[in-house]
Amino acid sequence: MEHHFADCTLDDARLTLTRSGSAVAVEPKVFDLIHVLVRNAGDLVTRDRMVEEVWGGRIVSESAMSACIASARKAVGDNGKTQAIIRTVPRRGLILVAEVSDQAGAGLSDAVHAPANAAQRIRYCRSEDGHAIAYAISGEGLPVLRFGPLNTCDLEMEWAYGLYRSSVSSMALHSRYLRFDNVGSGQSERVQREIDFETEARDAAAVADAAGFDAFAAVSFSGGCLTALSFAALYPERLTRLAIVGGYVEGRSRRSPDATPDALKSMIAEGWERSESPFASAFAMSYFPEGPAEEAREVLREMQAACPIEMMLRDRDVINNATVDHLLEKVRCPVLILHARDDAVHPLSQAKKLAAGIQRAELVVLETANHVPLYGSSCWESYNYTLAEFLTG
Repeated sequence: MEHHFADCTLDDARLTLTRSGSAVAVEPKVFDLIHVLVRNAGDLVTRDRMVEEVWGGRIVSESAMSACIASARKAVGDNGKTQAIIRTVPRRGLILVAEVSDQAGAGLSDAVHAPANAAQRIRYCRSEDGHAIAYAISGEGLPVLRFGPLNTCDLEMEWAYGLYRSSVSSMALHSRYLRFDNVGSGQSERVQREIDFETEARDAAAVADAAGFDAFAAVSFSGGCLTALSFAALYPERLTRLAIVGGYVEGRSRRSPDATPDALKSMIAEGWERSESPFASAFAMSYFPEGPAEEAREVLREMQAACPIEMMLRDRDVINNATVDHLLEKVRCPVLILHARDDAVHPLSQAKKLAAGIQRAELVVLETANHVPLYGSSCWESYNYTLAEFLTG
């Protein structure tokens, strides 16, 4: 169904919002909020109802709700001062005051309209050594493959959590976005095997083949750069461009022979198996000191579900001693490096070393202390724009 109001059209079958004929990029929770307001135009939508329909009844902070409302107003061309489209009823809720007209979407019957929270489809392929790898594709456009942090992604959980749906949907607005879970974690086959980044790169190639990706762009997050750079060296003809977010050349043990014991590993050992452990929370806040806290907790919950403690402890040892310095000169595609200025996990000096070692690499410094920007942080919009602009050329 298409809902027309002001100069906007919200299509809940295609999950799109346009204003004055131009597509507007919105996060899933923002889309869901506008959707519930449009469906109840002229009526009060209470804060309790917003929590139920937009956040699935989970506890949500005032700051997260305020940020979502502000983003919804911005998306439809409104603001908190004029409130010409979305009006606040103090201490009660919101009303969409613009007149709304509805019509069936072109070529779609009411019987096949997709809900705003559409389910993702998970598929499987096989690695060279025969293990099942789970993958999913979102959006349409130029192909983009994601290299997530080693063994800490879960396709099902990241889709369910608003944080990751925000990130995935941002990418899917501009591309055909392919994500996969590493063997041993998430929705892939839960087996333990020795970590070898060339093997992980060959797994990524198997996923790309199954998805029908020949030559494509890619984005890596945190330790995913170790696999991404291995892939770039193995398959230079397949990678058209590469974005590296929160990446590094050397693990912490290689950066200094006098490196202190890994405090993050101690936090994992003490609290990984308890969802509300203060040690696990401290681990998450080491990566995301600026929050928002709710989003950082969602990252932690996904990581805990995706990767068992014994694998997580082993992975810390591997990445602490890893280096990709020998691979940098082998990268042939354009590379964009995005890195937080005040990253305490992998310092900015590591991003500069990446940029200096890779031909045709560019560095963009993000004004945040979060290892990777989170939805609701001050640099979120500029970060997403810069990333999408590079990956889609």
